[in-house]
Amino acid sequence: MKNNYDVVVVGGGPGGSMAAWEAAKAGLSVCLLDKDRDVGYPVRCGEAIGDSALRQFVEPEEAWIASRITGSTLVAPNGTDVHIEFANETGYILNRRIFDYDLSRYAANAGAEMYTKSFVKDVIIEDDFIKGVKLDHLGESKEITAKIVIGADGIASQVGNAAGLKTLVKMKDMESGMQYSVSNVDVADNKMIMYVGSNYAPGGYLWIFPKGDRFANIGIGIDGKSSKIRSAKSYLDEFMENNFPDAAILTTMCGGIPCPSPMKSPIKNGLMLVGDAARLINPVTGGGIAAAMRSGLISGQIAADAIKNNDCSEKFLNRYTKRVYKEFANNHERLYRIKETIHKLNDDELNGIADKVSAIDPSKRSLGSVFKTAVYKKPSLIIDVLRIFAGF
Repeated sequence: MKNNYDVVVVGGGPGGSMAAWEAAKAGLSVCLLDKDRDVGYPVRCGEAIGDSALRQFVEPEEAWIASRITGSTLVAPNGTDVHIEFANETGYILNRRIFDYDLSRYAANAGAEMYTKSFVKDVIIEDDFIKGVKLDHLGESKEITAKIVIGADGIASQVGNAAGLKTLVKMKDMESGMQYSVSNVDVADNKMIMYVGSNYAPGGYLWIFPKGDRFANIGIGIDGKSSKIRSAKSYLDEFMENNFPDAAILTTMCGGIPCPSPMKSPIKNGLMLVGDAARLINPVTGGGIAAAMRSGLISGQIAADAIKNNDCSEKFLNRYTKRVYKEFANNHERLYRIKETIHKLNDDELNGIADKVSAIDPSKRSLGSVFKTAVYKKPSLIIDVLRIFAGF
């Protein structure tokens, strides 16, 4: 580990690896730091992503794919099933341990240096510029200087906090989450299932994401208000007991699921935040893999431009913010408004939506039709839905 690099990336998830990969491809000296012993471990994610979203960046490898998803089932509070076949899209449930590891290898093969067991505890600030990081690496304190620091260290970003950015997520935008990876369950390998309603997951949803060979991620996210009355774990345990009493729980993951709107300005002089650290998360689903990869890619490219122009100021780095909003964060703003409406629906309204969508010819059902029906009480949101599914 050297004392100086062009770019230091903090966090070895998809966003951090994409940032390091892009910066290294541009010929910069890059150091990627990850606090855990292995990149991709532990997995803190439902692991779902769409094929078209993934192909924006890489050609999918078979080893990454646990299952291919060709449709979904939405289950209403009264048990009504709404089946939707994906007409033009395939989804994947990934093996994140393999996927994340391979992305970091791509960055390393492009020239980025990788260091695990590296906990970044502070940033170096000189003349109001972020000039590097302070870290513990294998029990030894170190300082690394850099022209640009890219924070890809998750929703509780130590880098962002140390730099003085307001990264805090409001409690109303934080769900209480729990997920089990389970074996010995009989579920369709090509369908994801989502349950809504106060009996399943008040203010959120419960999911089944199959991973093949009678294996699945089964998890839940409920709103903070509901979690004060009853824990997410108790809802999930009740569901498991009622539906999969013989399942073997192989791993358990719990924590907050952020569903906020994006940060307006995830930058400082010499610093960019990407992925969850910049609150670039789908507010409806809590998913963030594609957004992390896209923001990571953009940050790596902007870092190369900034260093080439010898200008790492916040004013120059605002090009990153503008591109992020133009390419996808505007849609996240729209999704946030939709989420605010959907989460206020009661069980009777959710059942009514299920009945309305069930009446649509199965060949004409889509996620778009579900969203449009879900926001029928606030017609202005229909425009947001149409823009999202039109891709702009």
